[in-house]
Amino acid sequence: MKNSSVSSLSSPRLGAGARLLYAAPLVIAIAASLTACGGGQPAAAQGPGGGMPPPPQVGVVQAQSQAVALQTELPGRVEAQRTAQVRARVNGVVLKRLFTEGSEVKAGQALFQIDPAPYQAALDSAQASLAKAQANLVQAAAQAERNKPLFEGKAISQQEYLSSVAAAKSAEADVAAGRAAVQSARLNLEYAHVTAPISGRIGRALVTEGALVSAAEATQLALIQQTSAVYINFTQSANEVQQLRRALNSGQLRKAGGAQGQAAAEVRVVLDDGSELAKPGKLLFTDLSVDPGSGQVTLRAEVPNAEGLLLPGQYVRVRLTQGELPAGILLPQQAVKRGSQGDTVLVVGPDNKPLPRPVKVGQANGNQWVVLDGLKVGEQVIVDGFQKMFVPGAPVTPVPWSPTSAASAASAAVAAPAAAGSAAAK
Repeated sequence: MKNSSVSSLSSPRLGAGARLLYAAPLVIAIAASLTACGGGQPAAAQGPGGGMPPPPQVGVVQAQSQAVALQTELPGRVEAQRTAQVRARVNGVVLKRLFTEGSEVKAGQALFQIDPAPYQAALDSAQASLAKAQANLVQAAAQAERNKPLFEGKAISQQEYLSSVAAAKSAEADVAAGRAAVQSARLNLEYAHVTAPISGRIGRALVTEGALVSAAEATQLALIQQTSAVYINFTQSANEVQQLRRALNSGQLRKAGGAQGQAAAEVRVVLDDGSELAKPGKLLFTDLSVDPGSGQVTLRAEVPNAEGLLLPGQYVRVRLTQGELPAGILLPQQAVKRGSQGDTVLVVGPDNKPLPRPVKVGQANGNQWVVLDGLKVGEQVIVDGFQKMFVPGAPVTPVPWSPTSAASAASAAVAAPAAAGSAAAK
């Protein structure tokens, strides 16, 4: 029947009025069928039973009061705990390098050998001079001893006796000077054998075999650094330090650790790639003076470095816990909308309708914001699902949100288009 009607409509034997007469019932029938199928609404706006769709699901977190450690992230430089510059203490030509560059050395380990021949000769000469002085002392002492009874018997004059005693004392002084000369020559000979003053990691040799080194110029031969534990020097604004102290004194903040307020503040180290060292360090001291040029206060932390991940001179970020907020609320950063007019969040209000709420946000704590004011404990804050709320003020269905579930959903969303593309390619 349909084919015949279409054929009749397209027949050239029918006039325009006849074709309209045949087409009208067909158009009315098509419109009636569409109305009966859709109920007058688009298919996307209908629910499973033909009505309105259910409220969209949104991820929410419940505001909870807790003690929040306030962390400050500051730039810092790594410094070796102990540093020793190995320098020449005698003049001479370097004969040998006795260590492996970049290795660990022990205190007293031989590092360089400077030509010892001149110093061995000087030691031999000093020892000979000492022997001569000792011989002269024996003779002078014996002469003074012989002259003593002669002087008492008035066989010799007092002047002659005093001269013999003075000669004996002068010989004693010559012996003492000779011993000092021997000691000095022996030290110079030992200095020609250069040893490590401390244990640690030694860098490259700064001189080569055949180089002439000088004690007067204190030629540097190598550098030894202890890095099993390192210092990190960093700076903080003097204004921030003063604000922190005022907050601690007023009771708005308390020292990190609560009752253990005397314990050193914990320090976390963040490397260039964003990774954090597993073992924390501790704050050693805060400088008592302010740099007049920058208005900064210098702080120093000690950090264990058994794995050798931190190198002297390296740039790092330091996360310092200087205080603790007794009752704070943490929210994921994506839940807070920041703007020039202030910070706001969406909370689930009566009848599950989202309501904007202005809040006061403090500093960041990892990937979360510290909310200081504007929220009540127990309120539900929307974190995820903003794109599903097409109609402002329409009800939503709150479901618990967690970072793990959000990451899984994001991975699934990324994988879905790839899977669809692969299926289309096949």
